Amino acid sequence: MERPPSYTRAWTLYPYTSPLQDAIRLLKYQSKVSLVTPLADLMLTALPRLDHIDLIIPVPLHHERLCQREFNQALLLADRIGRHLNIAISYTNLVRTTAAPPQTTLSRKSRLKNLRHAFAVRRPAPLINKRILLIDDVFTTGTTVNECAKTLRRAGSADVFVLTLARTMDQHLIPDRIHSSTPYPFSSP
Repeated sequence: MERPPSYTRAWTLYPYTSPLQDAIRLLKYQSKVSLVTPLADLMLTALPRLDHIDLIIPVPLHHERLCQREFNQALLLADRIGRHLNIAISYTNLVRTTAAPPQTTLSRKSRLKNLRHAFAVRRPAPLINKRILLIDDVFTTGTTVNECAKTLRRAGSADVFVLTLARTMDQHLIPDRIHSSTPYPFSSP
């Protein structure tokens, strides 16, 4: 029997399919930071009611990955949402302590092992009894956000809620989707 997640509730706003999938990949892997505004705007148009949140925390990147990429896409999205909701953002308190292969390259079992004890809280005091909104770009298996939530709860936070822009989907659940290697499969006349 599986254990319940460490987070209280998770919302994901869109399926991780083209063209959104392409936009997220361009942002993360080709540094198209100009896509942050339209992606954050997509999140803002579909936000659930979040009036019970005290603090927003983006899922952190390990220092090595942050140096390679030069930005954390979760932080950029969280910043836009925090400004819109007028909720403080903590982006240095939850840290990723271990460098590991990207989760997207691993099986579910390896993902669980890969992230065990991968996060830490620098200063627990500001988190005590706070209701936290954890933000990330893509929800795949939920392992990353669950490990973050577990770490935050051990540090004394109250509820941890999760908000992601997109969620990977079983392609069989989207029967009418056109499968194509390009984001726009229709050619113009």
